[in-house]
Amino acid sequence: MKPFDYTTAQDVSQALAGGGAGTAYLAGGTTLVDLMKLEVMTPRQVVDINRLPLRGVSADRDGLHVGALERMSDVAGHRLVTAGYPVIAQALLRSASPQLRNMASIGGNLLQRVRCGYFRDTSTGCNKRQPGSGCPAVDGENRGHAILGTSDSCVATHPSDLAVALVALDARVRLVGRGGTRDVRLADFYLLPGDTPEREHDLRPGELVTRVTVPPLPWATRSAYLKIRDRQSYEFALASAAVALDLRAGVVRDVRVAVGGVGTRPWRLPAVEDALRGKAARPEVFEAAAALAVESARPLAHNRFKTTLVRRTIVRALTNLVGSK
Repeated sequence: MKPFDYTTAQDVSQALAGGGAGTAYLAGGTTLVDLMKLEVMTPRQVVDINRLPLRGVSADRDGLHVGALERMSDVAGHRLVTAGYPVIAQALLRSASPQLRNMASIGGNLLQRVRCGYFRDTSTGCNKRQPGSGCPAVDGENRGHAILGTSDSCVATHPSDLAVALVALDARVRLVGRGGTRDVRLADFYLLPGDTPEREHDLRPGELVTRVTVPPLPWATRSAYLKIRDRQSYEFALASAAVALDLRAGVVRDVRVAVGGVGTRPWRLPAVEDALRGKAARPEVFEAAAALAVESARPLAHNRFKTTLVRRTIVRALTNLVGSK
């Protein structure tokens, strides 16, 4: 690990004053410290933000509000989340390990870096780590990589389970910087790699994520997160589906679907949703709609199986919800 300066911010203004290029904010540190040890990230200054008043889970007419410094395990067990948005609780509980969930923050989870092995190996090129150095994953080991939203510059998957659930629910993040405060839809916050894979999100230098807001969605009480992975704990998704279903008399009145483990960002599926609305909740309807999820897929040499896997994941998640209360 390279040397760095460490300071502790007592309030948001102090944190913003210390932020900017070459500075990293420290919350749970479960990703940042790992990457600093590997010298993948080498900030000159680390600002500890754990004393900032960015905690709390509450609800009002604008929806569910979660402070960015809330720990994943605390949010997963909060009654407002488990009762109103089970898809969020399930996504959190299927992330990482219990120890990491006790430490990692909500804001940090949304900003975690990709799990591509080439990104973490500083002996190889990586356009995301060093622009212009190439993407070995395109022709290399790419079993876990993306099939949606890729470019010739980057094929890494977005790693957050929570972000998939929040994108399905059309959540927003509040960002605070020296220039003021802005609210951004999470679906717009994450950027496609294109020719600039080093830019993963719309977070300006020195800005902080201060809270997440999930708009009211009463029928999200019937929602779930299904994650397919190689092992049951501490493993990233090969494919996942976040689904909320408004089902009345066996007909899909409304639905939200997003998938993870297959896209370079959390992947909302409006075409799948449109194909389900107004239709009877039957297996053949689910399968026809799920097929639309991979129309634009670009599978690689080792991850072609994901085109089938993600379709089946969506169908299974929908089927499970039909049988739930």
